[in-house]
Amino acid sequence: MNLLALLLSSLLSSSSLGSLSNNTGVQKPQLSKLLILALPLILKYMTSNTQSQSGLSSLFGALAGHQNRGTVEDQITNADVEDGQKILGHIFGNDQNQVVDELSKESGVDAGDVMNVLGTIAPYVMSGLSAATQSAHSQQASGVDLSDGLDLGDLMSMFGGSAVQQQAPVANSATNGTQLINSLLSMMQ
Repeated sequence: MNLLALLLSSLLSSSSLGSLSNNTGVQKPQLSKLLILALPLILKYMTSNTQSQSGLSSLFGALAGHQNRGTVEDQITNADVEDGQKILGHIFGNDQNQVVDELSKESGVDAGDVMNVLGTIAPYVMSGLSAATQSAHSQQASGVDLSDGLDLGDLMSMFGGSAVQQQAPVANSATNGTQLINSLLSMMQ
């Protein structure tokens, strides 16, 4: 199971969809379709943005500022939509209107509601990626192999389950951070 599957699973739970529906007014079936379409795009654009040093630095800064460890439902209920829309502006850049229009057409959700939904989940996505990065970084230092992405075996190792672990050499932390974030985000390619 990769990062996308973990994020989607948590966002598509009944309680998360209920909180998101209450916050945005969009019905659960439409939300499900929108999230299934949107989350891979968000992660794809994030991956593309990390190809430049400035994009990678910007993402590291954003992750440091988004470390909410509350439940998904609480993060959705208390989401700072304005902050979420700023996050989306950084992620999608000049493509934002085109992405929102395409998601609207594909999901059947009004473009304004698409922006509201995405603005609501963006802080959670950043917090989830921040948590995954921190956890994976500490596990990488202790031998979890993230060269194939963050998968179920890695998560089992992180949380005390059994999995085959391979020793990964640890270089300087800046290099490891870059490799780690690229490893996490490359699961989308």
